[in-house]
Order: sequence, then structure tokens, then C-alpha cells
Amino acid sequence: MEGQDEVSAREQHFHSQVRESTICFLLFAVLYVVSYFIITRYKRKSDEQEDEDAIVNRISLFLSTFTLAVSAGAVLLLPFSIISNEILLSFPQNYYIQWLNGSLIHGLWNLASLFSNLCLFVLMPFAFFFLESEGFAGLKKGIRARILETLVMLLLLALLIFGIVWVASALIDNDAASMESLYDLWEFYLPYLYSCISLMGCLLLLLCTPVGLSRMFTVMGQLLVKPTILEDLDEQIYIITLEEEALQRRLNGLSSSVEYNIMELEQELENVKTLKTKLERRKKASAWERNLVYPAVMVLLLIETSISVLLVACNILCLLVDETAMPKGTRGPGIGNASLSTFGFVGAALEIILIFYLMVSSVVGFYSLRFFGNFTPKKDDTTMTKIIGNCVSILVLSSALPVMSRTLGITRFDLLGDFGRFNWLGNFYIVLSYNLLFAIVTTLCLVRKFTSAVREELFKALGLHKLHLSNTSRDSETAKPSVNGHQKAL
Repeated sequence: MEGQDEVSAREQHFHSQVRESTICFLLFAVLYVVSYFIITRYKRKSDEQEDEDAIVNRISLFLSTFTLAVSAGAVLLLPFSIISNEILLSFPQNYYIQWLNGSLIHGLWNLASLFSNLCLFVLMPFAFFFLESEGFAGLKKGIRARILETLVMLLLLALLIFGIVWVASALIDNDAASMESLYDLWEFYLPYLYSCISLMGCLLLLLCTPVGLSRMFTVMGQLLVKPTILEDLDEQIYIITLEEEALQRRLNGLSSSVEYNIMELEQELENVKTLKTKLERRKKASAWERNLVYPAVMVLLLIETSISVLLVACNILCLLVDETAMPKGTRGPGIGNASLSTFGFVGAALEIILIFYLMVSSVVGFYSLRFFGNFTPKKDDTTMTKIIGNCVSILVLSSALPVMSRTLGITRFDLLGDFGRFNWLGNFYIVLSYNLLFAIVTTLCLVRKFTSAVREELFKALGLHKLHLSNTSRDSETAKPSVNGHQKAL
């Protein structure tokens, strides 16, 4: 009987492993297909040749697609775990959700950590060096020569990173035991290196997310139709049509030798046509879309941002009085044993919405920063090198998202796998400073956003606008007409 029970337990364990592997494969396959369509939408079509470079581009495309799929999986990791915990609590004995268990959730976290390390330290550097390689001088040109050069570059990069981490560890923690532990490549060195990358990603999120939270109002204002208040759209369309006709006549009257003027006029004409299209869209929009959708979306964004800042403020108070509020504190009851939200399923749904909102805001803020502005992909006109840079940036942001959400107290779901083993998560001063900086910077960005019109009018009234004390050149809403056809007014 004991032998039969042991065989039965082994068979059950085997079937469970097969089922979990199949589920993970199907989920990743869906993410891979979606990521492939996203990248091909932005990839430059002129890169498609039928030669050696085409093979290199195709390999780099597959590696970039794999990295983007891993990034999407890292973003969905925490929301999927939260909703799975609530489903297991609501339907503990349901036959159709037997596949959803703690083992599957832990496996997904471990795979996300493993593939993030693989993409960040192996696949993306290989794709970049492989794309830029030409083969060593004196060797026969071809794919093999380019692979050899890429492998050599990867080896040199690994030695460089190993030396930098060794020196950093010696400066931060001057202990013989800690430096000797760096020899343990798999158990200590790679997790320590990924912990440093995660800290850098969280710092990047700290920079991008507050900017994105304030920028989201502008982005949604560009996508939606604003209410028509004291405006005559017919008159604006008539004026812009006359301007378009005047530019067209000037363009037709210029000779082909004046190349600079022609290019300048063509660009101006394209801007006028775009503005005319926006005005016509505003005119065709229904009253419900103009007067209800836009205010509702703006109010919703304001509520989500306010809730995020409020949760961070509450988390700061919890950090000061309760040690379990630390991200690396005591472990919770486990998957499916207790709800981690005070309001149950509603609270879990709110946490998921806020996590996605923070991720979208961080991406918007990332591309809004002046330093990363050139990284913005363009439809059908993005080189593979820029695609690789975008995939690496999104991977760093998405891998740090669960850590940031837990550090800020957006959710109480414990970090699983290697995500919960980062050394800096146990440092009280780092975690507290991170929360304080996020709350302060976000508040300042929002205050600056909503008081920009008042500041502009004050500068004009005092005659200080000629001194360029305000950032009018950087604010697309105040310096030029918005995409909806009218300027921002007080």
C-alpha cells in the first residue's frame, strides 16, 4: 500500500508539473505573439533585405520580441498573483480552477526572474553586438565571423561588469566573507548584480513615474475631444483652410532650387493639415463625447493619482510604526489563505488598476524626459538598434514595477522568488527615503502642472515673461496650439 501511495504521489506530482509547464508555455506564447506584432508595427521596413544583414536583423528581432514578452510577463506578474489569490479565496473547492495554485504562482515568479536575468545580461547584449558586428579583420566574412566577434565582446563585457561589481562590493561592504561570496556565481553574484539593476530600475521609476502622472493629463487631452467653450469651430476651420491654401500657393510658386524653403513650407503645410484634421474631428464629435467623456476621464485620472499619493503617505506612517510594512518583512499567509486587501475583492481590483496606471505613467514619463526623448519609437521607421534600446528600457522598468509597488505600499502582496531577496529591500532608510521622495516629487509635479496657466499669466502681468523664467518652450500646451485646435487659456 505504501508503494502504491508513493507511485500515485509521483504520478500526481508529474501531472502537476506538466500542467503548470503547459500553462506557462501558453501564456508566454500569447505574450510573444502580441510582442511580435507590436515590434513589427514600429520596425523600419527598409531593414528587410535578403542577405546576411537580413539574417542578423531577423535574429535580433526574435531576441527583442522575446525580451518584450518577458517584460509584459513581469508587468502582469503582480496583478495576476493578486487576482489569483482572491479567486482561490472565493472558490476554494471549485474543480475548474484546480490548476490555479500556489505552485503555479511561485513558478511564474521564478521564471520571470530567470528570463529577466537572461534577457538583460545575455540576449540583449548579444543582439546589440551581433547587429553591430562585422567580423574580425583577416577572417572570412559571414555569420560565423560575426558570432565569434559577438561572443568575444560578450566575454569582455562580462569581465568588465564583474570587475565593477567587485569594486563596488569592496567599497560598500569591506568584508572578506562578502568578497569571497562573489566567487559563488549562481547563488550570490548574479542575484547581487540583479539587485543592483533592480535598484537602478526603481530609481528610474522614481524619476519617470511622477513626471508621467502629471503628463498623463496632457496625453489624454490629446487623445480625447475637449469641450467647446466660447469657441467657434467653423471660424477656426475657415481660417485654417485659408492658411492651407496660402501655403499651397506659396509652395507651388517656389522654384525647385530653393530646397530649404520648400522643405520648411512642406513641414508647415503638414502641421496645418494635421491641425485642420483635429478641428474637423472636434466638430464631428457628439455632445456626449465632448461634454461627458473628457471631464470624466480627467476626474478619473485625478482620483487615481490622489489615491496613489494617499497610499504612499499611509505607507510612510506604517513604516514608522510597524516593522512588517517593510517589503522584506515577515511573510504572509500564502496564496489562497487570506485576502491581502482590507476591502477584499474590491480592494484587490483597485490595487491592480493602480499598478497598471503606474506602469503606463512610468512609460509616458520615460519618453517625456528630455534625455530619453530620442528613444521614442516611430511607426514603420524605427531601427533595430533603437528597438533593442527600447526593449531593454521597458524590461528594466517592468522588472522594477513589482518591487516599486510593494515598496510604496500600493499592494501588500509579498514579493516571491528572487524579487523578495534584494538586499536593499531590508534597509529601512532606503525604503523610507524612496517613499518620501515619491510623494514629494509627485506632489510637486502635479502642483506645477495645474498651476502652469496661473504662473504664465502672473509672469505676463509682471513683465517677466521676456526673461524666460517659465518653461513655455517645454510646455506644448502653453507655447503652441494644442492638437485639439485651441490654446490653453486661464
